[in-house]
Amino acid sequence: MTKCNNFLTVPPVFSAKADRPYFDAWLKRTRKQLAVSGRLSQTALLLSQQEGGTMESWAERLRGLLDGHEVPSLDLLTRIDTLLSHTPSPPPHQESQGSLW
Repeated sequence: MTKCNNFLTVPPVFSAKADRPYFDAWLKRTRKQLAVSGRLSQTALLLSQQEGGTMESWAERLRGLLDGHEVPSLDLLTRIDTLLSHTPSPPPHQESQGSLW
């Protein structure tokens, strides 16, 4: 603080959080995608198969990412996006009743 004309001036306060709009948008989108039942476990299993480690350790790491305890590397962020973007194709349309003729 400095004294100027009998007034104390306070230096501007800056937020400790870095401005990271891309990561914040990714985090919001990824939280929604992993909120689907079983999706976090499925992603953790795929990461463990590709990267090594256990499914449980990857599930714990993903939860930490979603809670904001860790910021993933760009490589991991991209890998998670790739896994989440590959949704299984729907099964082929089958008629419930066969032709009567």
